Amino acid sequence: MPLSPPTSRRALKHTRAIQIEAFARDDGLWDIDARITDVKTRDTQLASGVRPAGEALHNLWLRLTVDTQLNVIDAEAASDAVPYPGYCDTIGPAYKKLAGLNLLKGFRDGVRQRLSGIHGCTHLSEMAMVLPTAVIQAFAGDVIDTRDGANDDQQTHKPFQLDRCHALRSEGAAVAKYYPRWAVKLQAVPESS
Repeated sequence: MPLSPPTSRRALKHTRAIQIEAFARDDGLWDIDARITDVKTRDTQLASGVRPAGEALHNLWLRLTVDTQLNVIDAEAASDAVPYPGYCDTIGPAYKKLAGLNLLKGFRDGVRQRLSGIHGCTHLSEMAMVLPTAVIQAFAGDVIDTRDGANDDQQTHKPFQLDRCHALRSEGAAVAKYYPRWAVKLQAVPESS
């Protein structure tokens, strides 16, 4: 179901894009390459000069190398386009501080503690916040057994994805339909007289 039609004519002014790709490596680790871009449809006057329409204001990269337990083994950042060349693009080495974090255990708090404010780049840190769910999606069916389509009644452990979102809540209709063994039937509350 798409968004509703716009209520008036519109003119595109700005596009922010975030792209994330996950690569399985020969050594058993995974590289997660993330990129964020900001592009205006008009020439933009910056303190550092005019950025022509269609040319990126931001073109930033972040790579996390993770193991299959979602531990960050290494991290690096690079800035190909920034509003303040020679200044914004010097923060890349700080993103090594992400090494040692775990994507499922306090990662977002770790990013805030290590790289908030003047200790990081707003855009790189913001992009890092979406990586836990992106990596889970990349690992699903490859590293994490989601058991989609598997014989549900032979499973001994509850599938990983259950109770991690609204649609897959144990007492919901989707779990009752696709994972009946794990469905929780809510008991009706007796009416008081």
